[in-house]
Amino acid sequence: MSVARLRIETAGPLTSVQDAGRPGWRRFGVPPSGPVDRRAFAAALAATGGKEVGIEVSLGGLSFTCEGGPVAMAITGAAVASVNGVEVGGWCVVTLQPGARCRVRESGGNWGYLAFAGEMDGAAWLGSRSTHLIAGLGAGRLEAGAAVSIADARDRASVSIAPPPEAEPVAVARVVLGPQQRFFADEVLARLTGEPFAASARFDRMGMVLDGPALTPLRVDMPSEPAVRGALQVDGDGRVSLLTADHQTTGGYPRIGAVVEPDIDRVAQLPAAAALRFAVVDAGAAVALTRAAAARDAAWLAQVRAGCRARGSLLTANLVDGVVAP
Repeated sequence: MSVARLRIETAGPLTSVQDAGRPGWRRFGVPPSGPVDRRAFAAALAATGGKEVGIEVSLGGLSFTCEGGPVAMAITGAAVASVNGVEVGGWCVVTLQPGARCRVRESGGNWGYLAFAGEMDGAAWLGSRSTHLIAGLGAGRLEAGAAVSIADARDRASVSIAPPPEAEPVAVARVVLGPQQRFFADEVLARLTGEPFAASARFDRMGMVLDGPALTPLRVDMPSEPAVRGALQVDGDGRVSLLTADHQTTGGYPRIGAVVEPDIDRVAQLPAAAALRFAVVDAGAAVALTRAAAARDAAWLAQVRAGCRARGSLLTANLVDGVVAP
């Protein structure tokens, strides 16, 4: 059985090992974690036939040397890579040979993903290897000097990965008002949809601060109430933040609304200064939008999975097609 090892040389502060998440523990104060951009992560796994675990990359990127191997690697989300100094880009599958040096950086977004054709190692906590970055629980943050092993490492055909449905940057995010809209005056509620916002460079795995009009609440002495992924939380100065993968499970700041499921991760991927507006929909429409998006994503991931195949042997390739005897 082939084993590949990634010898980490440099890693940005938000680089971590993730799986699909840790559901079912929020009532105990444990957020689900998992990838910030769940579609991009799922595509990386599907494109390599990976075993549930991958690497999330953000600011500062990642560089490593492949030892052992070879092993196929999928690059998705906002990640682009070079191998031995040759740019390979993103949304593709490439094979790393022993000794290959890979550099990964974010481009056009905030969160990129790597998955490998094999079984990545990493410690589990509460049944998941997803890293809660602040607590350091799960398989953990990747740092210079670390080594990641990939058991049963396999080669794969080098292919492009089809982009997801609605791959373009989101310009209008749909939201359901509440559950604490009672803490905002009517004119402030109107400002949510009537004025533009913009993504900011102030983000981490807990959430992203949005630049825009102040949505100052009437008061912030509310008792702590449950918080969910996609909530638009407003602090005492009226600053709005989108809650993402490592969000707190309860909080005392009011949530003016919640972004519908298909738009949450797309907002989290917006680069700094990207324009954003909000449009209010009701709960029924949010459910319908979520179900339709889930069906589209399932069909797309099936397409990505179908493109995952072993590299053909050179013995089966017609390398001299077109050569004729004089």
